[in-house]
Amino acid sequence: MAPTHLDALATAQALPYQALATAVHALLSDACVQVPARLVQALAGGGSLFVMPAMDDAVAITKLITYTPANAGSGRPTIQGDMLIFDVATGERRLILDGPTVTARRTAAVSLLAAQLLAPNTSGPLLIVGAGVQGRAHLEAFAQGFPIGEVRIASRGAAGAQALAAHARSLGLAASVVDDANAALADCPLVVTCTPASGVVLTRAPRDDAFIAAVGAFTPTMVELSPALCRHVAAKGSIWLDAADARHEAGDLLQAGLPVDRYRTLGEWVRGEASPRSAPQGPRGPVLFKSCGWAGWDLAAARAATLWAA
Repeated sequence: MAPTHLDALATAQALPYQALATAVHALLSDACVQVPARLVQALAGGGSLFVMPAMDDAVAITKLITYTPANAGSGRPTIQGDMLIFDVATGERRLILDGPTVTARRTAAVSLLAAQLLAPNTSGPLLIVGAGVQGRAHLEAFAQGFPIGEVRIASRGAAGAQALAAHARSLGLAASVVDDANAALADCPLVVTCTPASGVVLTRAPRDDAFIAAVGAFTPTMVELSPALCRHVAAKGSIWLDAADARHEAGDLLQAGLPVDRYRTLGEWVRGEASPRSAPQGPRGPVLFKSCGWAGWDLAAARAATLWAA
């Protein structure tokens, strides 16, 4: 039987953000989930090939994508590829999803779930630093998940920032473009950084009730947050990782010289494995959620898309 091939629009329709966040939560408690180490192969010209497998008792997936930073600003996407979903019992291909759409939506859904579980204050305004694909996905996810009301957008590209602000207004939010992301930290308890991570974009200490989802940097050499900011949150609040792989991939934390091996993961919090000292209980200072990506999130997307297509 030929698999159903969903284009970018259909893939997005199959992955509503809150349903995807719920699927992520369920996956983190499922003992049958297996996620082998992903392969990241450097390509000539500075790009990378990612091969990301994962499986449970019903489905097996592989996401195969390229990441080409040189495409930024060219009109070509930086992430391209597909995700294949196989039926474990028969070995048949069931679905082929648009890889970049899966990556954008599952990353935003993971940030949404983390904020729902860990954020001290979810009232907004929301500050988004970076107006690309991930900026749009996080805007949509947080607008659906929280009554934020207002969003502020900072980006090196003025046209992209204005376009994202217009999209926010179409969702019923008050939206503005800000020139100084650091100044906006004083007013925004919800913060997402989703830049190409070629340099530091936030340096000031966040609010005591801030939640920062940092998703742009996913290798040891990439960075969005200054070492001083990371150390401030480590001292005054708490740092959480999306998955154990972030312990050797989180450039922001590694470059700050922090003991990344000690930080707990979202899955440990969901499964009740996080110690009381690391668990947020009332006003405990700012929270930094460092997300580097994990094929388990793609498996959660496969589960959600399979239910949608059934």
